[in-house]
Amino acid sequence: MASLHMRGHAAALAVFRGALGSGRMPHAWLVSGPPGIGKATFAFAMARILLEAEVEAHPAARRVSAATHADLLVVERGYDDKKQRYRQEIVADDVRPINAFLRRTAAEGGWRVVIVDGAEWMNRSAANAVLKILEEPPPATVLVLTSSAPGRLLPTIRSRCRRLELSPLPEADMRGVLRMLEPDLPEQDFMRILAQAHGAPGKAVALLADTGGGVAALVTEVLHGVPALRGYEIAEAVLRRDNGFALFFALLADQLQSAARQAAKAGSARCMVLATAWEQIMRVHTETERFNLDKQEALIEAMTIASPE
Repeated sequence: MASLHMRGHAAALAVFRGALGSGRMPHAWLVSGPPGIGKATFAFAMARILLEAEVEAHPAARRVSAATHADLLVVERGYDDKKQRYRQEIVADDVRPINAFLRRTAAEGGWRVVIVDGAEWMNRSAANAVLKILEEPPPATVLVLTSSAPGRLLPTIRSRCRRLELSPLPEADMRGVLRMLEPDLPEQDFMRILAQAHGAPGKAVALLADTGGGVAALVTEVLHGVPALRGYEIAEAVLRRDNGFALFFALLADQLQSAARQAAKAGSARCMVLATAWEQIMRVHTETERFNLDKQEALIEAMTIASPE
């Protein structure tokens, strides 16, 4: 929200600017891409363009950064302070403010912008409420939905949005992101994170928190095969780390995906085995987060899936 210096995604941003310049701005956009790729940052960049809030010294830019701009509404999963985690769904109560927001005239006489961040987390009631808005979009209004799993959205929502899929950042941009985040990062850690982030700034942030690459080392160990007792030890070690659960699954999925690509290039039938394992692990992670399942059991299941035969 506060960032005025987005790196990368120039082609996607050019498409958006082109639509605005043509005078045929779609009323809804679906910004998709892998987790950590910068979808929310991109959505705020779109909002800043529409609200003429790109210049840091401009009052509108300061209002966007402070979340006080009257013509910008952001909807996302709420954070449960008691459970110390994000809630599992975006519910109808979360999207209900959109209607009140759209009934008002634009405070600054231009566009009104609604960002629904993580739209795949909308439950059926919330999704239907957003669909009604998309079916009868108000004038001078743009809805931006971001999603790491657009296939989980209602087909009728997807069909009413202009799609923008964000690609991993090139190495030059990722180097700039890493230097900005951690200017004094040792070269060995710099190169490790650069390789493991796969062009996703959000993943780089998580990897920076993985001091010494501890979680990454555990993932490598799992992929070489571990006995049951060691699996429980690894699960406990992962859960003791801040954000260890999400990072473990992200790194494990990345390793399997990379191995599947290499197997496919080599013409090996093992690529299908690896691809299936990747799909199963992504399902375990998603269902655990969505339904608040036991994380230790999820980690053990993922390690079982990923272990070599």
